Amino acid sequence: MKEIEISQLAEKIAAGYKVVDVRELSEYNDARIPGAVHVPLQTVPDNVEVFRSEQEVFVVCQVGGRSGKACQYLMDQGVNNVVNVAGGTAGWILLGNGVDSGTTA
Repeated sequence: MKEIEISQLAEKIAAGYKVVDVRELSEYNDARIPGAVHVPLQTVPDNVEVFRSEQEVFVVCQVGGRSGKACQYLMDQGVNNVVNVAGGTAGWILLGNGVDSGTTA
């Protein structure tokens, strides 16, 4: 499975790549990478189309475990453009990057 280090993610976001957060809603609302789309891990099988893209799609959770599971599932479904974000949201915050919080409309 493809992985990206958290230190490389900001550049990808600036270039317009999609980030999908597979954590629980409460975690997502507490702090998330700006612009991340929320698809909780348990709903990934019902939302495979969200991940299909011509570009790479970066999948993130808290540290990389759940996003790795999501990427593996998606690859098993033939979605080969997904990339696991090693270090996750926790790593993003540790590097001093800004986050969004609260509910989304």
